[in-house]
Amino acid sequence: MNTSPSRGVAVVTGASRGVGRGIAEALGAAGMTVYVTGRSTVEGSVRLGDEVLHGTIHDAAAAVTAAGGQGIAVHCDHADDAQVQALFERVGREQGRLDILVNNAIHIDDSLIDPGPFWTKPLAQAGIFGVGLRSNYVAAWHAAPLLLRAGGGLVAFTSSYGAGCYMHGPAYGAQKAGCDKMAADMAVDFEGTGVAALSLWLGVQRTERTEIAARRRSDAYGDFMARSESPQFVGRVIHALWRDPELAALSGQTQIAAELAQRYGVRDEGGREPPSWRNILGAPPAFHPARVS
Repeated sequence: MNTSPSRGVAVVTGASRGVGRGIAEALGAAGMTVYVTGRSTVEGSVRLGDEVLHGTIHDAAAAVTAAGGQGIAVHCDHADDAQVQALFERVGREQGRLDILVNNAIHIDDSLIDPGPFWTKPLAQAGIFGVGLRSNYVAAWHAAPLLLRAGGGLVAFTSSYGAGCYMHGPAYGAQKAGCDKMAADMAVDFEGTGVAALSLWLGVQRTERTEIAARRRSDAYGDFMARSESPQFVGRVIHALWRDPELAALSGQTQIAAELAQRYGVRDEGGREPPSWRNILGAPPAFHPARVS
């Protein structure tokens, strides 16, 4: 829980657009200083097939500031450990602490939602294990001393129901399952420090990428898009988690973001309550409490 009189400092990885940008904006609306990381610095430089994906770290940081916080854009390729190290060294110099790390950066190959078995798709899909799993570990490793210095904080992983059911193939599923287990094991190491680690299963996100995917695969996305979540909704859930005086009791768990929203009274745009897909797509895992050092 936040015990500081300040409104907090956050790092959101992979925040040029989409989920990361929405989370950063919501944390900014709560008055936080948010470091927005990503590789996109020039508008129109990223495409999904023949369609442009809009957004850069600079306009994402500006959106954070416009929402009421302080947005700070940092160009960072999360496949490069030296750049990640430099990011957190900068946070340490400028802020002296860190309250929230949102591990959201991920490699998504354009073929992700294409039909067919994994061996017919590009091997590039395996990039999700580098930026999306290993990169999460590296970011948390560098963030941990700053979180401990703050006297309490949160490492949040953006995960998916795909960790428990078949979704987009084995590379995607293994990455999401890895996030859940990583959060559980990091929580053991953080025990007693005031720092918590959680993995969050998000519903279908209302982003430019998913809107394009829904147009291409209306057979798979139609019903879900009708009840999708805005990324800002997820950001408000993460902020409510950080503020929860009982956060330690949740550390190590995988939680469904829509269910946490009900616990904290968080609503989406227009007062909507995005649904939990537990009954259709499955429940988060409960890891065994045994510990082997």
